[in-house]
Amino acid sequence: MSTETLSNLHHSNIILHITAGSIALIAGMTILLTNKGGRFHRNTGKIFLILLAIVIFTGLVGVFVFKRNSFLLVITVLSGYLGYSGYRTLKTRSNQPKIIDIGITLLSVLSVCYFLYYFRSIGMIWAPSIIYSTLGYLIAVVTYDLGRYFIPVTVYVNLWLYEHILKMVSAFSGLLSAFTGTVFPQYQPYSQFLPSVFGALVAIGFMIATYRKQNGL
Repeated sequence: MSTETLSNLHHSNIILHITAGSIALIAGMTILLTNKGGRFHRNTGKIFLILLAIVIFTGLVGVFVFKRNSFLLVITVLSGYLGYSGYRTLKTRSNQPKIIDIGITLLSVLSVCYFLYYFRSIGMIWAPSIIYSTLGYLIAVVTYDLGRYFIPVTVYVNLWLYEHILKMVSAFSGLLSAFTGTVFPQYQPYSQFLPSVFGALVAIGFMIATYRKQNGL
């Protein structure tokens, strides 16, 4: 395959990645600003996940085919895994072990090992604080997901909704962080860090509101 053809394919992959990511951000913001639990919320959530899947695929193509910065793999895995796990949490509403969920979790663990192994060889185009916090959060989520199978069912039945909220909002804020960090590189690390702070505050707010509603407060 000629260099020109590879360049065109790479350019097309970038366009698809950016387009899907931008529309996903719009869908995610729509979800945050509208009523939760209804048909519109569910349908918009499905659109968000489909677009997130496209972002993941094009991101992986960028890393493995076009040899882009390997840290993009961690960003992609983090947002993708949070979106997948958040969806599965809503669908199963249970912490009973499922082979597919354990398999995806282990793949995420392998991606972390891949990143650590090649840590010295990657180009540090992102601020170290972002790199370490992103990697740490991915490890924390994976550790929780493997440990949740040991939580008593009677306890987990009251936790799954909060888990769903945290993971889906985090998936959105991960995409937002990657977007703002790329568009506003001159303001790094704040252009990457602040969206994550925003996502954390939004998730906490929704979880508090859910707790108050469930307990009639």
